[in-house]
Amino acid sequence: MSILDRFRLDGRVAVVTGASSGLGTAFATAVAEAGADVVLGARRTERLEAVRTAVERLGRRAVAVRTDVAEPEDCRALVDAAVHAFGRLDILVNNAGISSEQPATEETPEQFREVIDINLNGCYWMAQAAAAVMPPGGAIVNISSILALVTGGLPQAAYSASKAGILGLTRDLAQQWTPGKGIRVNALAPGLFASPMTDGYAEGYLQAMMPRVLSGRIGQPEELAAALVFLVSDAASYITGTTLTVDGGTHIA
Repeated sequence: MSILDRFRLDGRVAVVTGASSGLGTAFATAVAEAGADVVLGARRTERLEAVRTAVERLGRRAVAVRTDVAEPEDCRALVDAAVHAFGRLDILVNNAGISSEQPATEETPEQFREVIDINLNGCYWMAQAAAAVMPPGGAIVNISSILALVTGGLPQAAYSASKAGILGLTRDLAQQWTPGKGIRVNALAPGLFASPMTDGYAEGYLQAMMPRVLSGRIGQPEELAAALVFLVSDAASYITGTTLTVDGGTHIA
């Protein structure tokens, strides 16, 4: 196998959660470009259909399934849809998540729990369902955040806690499943990327953050998607339990 062939995903099936917009859309189209068929999960079904069409235009097959990852039965149904449609599941991209910017003195238990339930618990339920059917050689990538490692100057206790929890979850699942099942489990920790989340930041926030970004700019979704393709491909066959920061150097600034 050549070096470039190691990055190909031909013959594989990928599930992408949170696939209806933003980085999830970039992940779905990236794995399709690399050769995978894709099963798309998200709560906003009308947007999922547009992503399904985009994947099919790339010459790959796609299925869209309404999924709330906070519900374990929805997670199992999404995995079942992959097996039913394509006969297998090789890749899970655990991308579904919500943000929160509530001051810690004001955040309600319901608000905090919602973020944890979707971002962290949902990540676990999806991984659990996927690992039950993945063959050896499967790959799971959990989407964390640079806010698992540093602060962003915003009141984001629930979000930061959920994303930090994903790093611990990734390590533990890797030590359980890589030797036991042959499934690699890694995490991506994105910095500031153009997305609906960054579009919602207060005016001037991104500019104020630039001194902490060594690259001097926010990232583009395709740059993060390329890192994802690397982690789920055979190019990363000897990498498991690792968190890859893709943040323009923010974590060391």
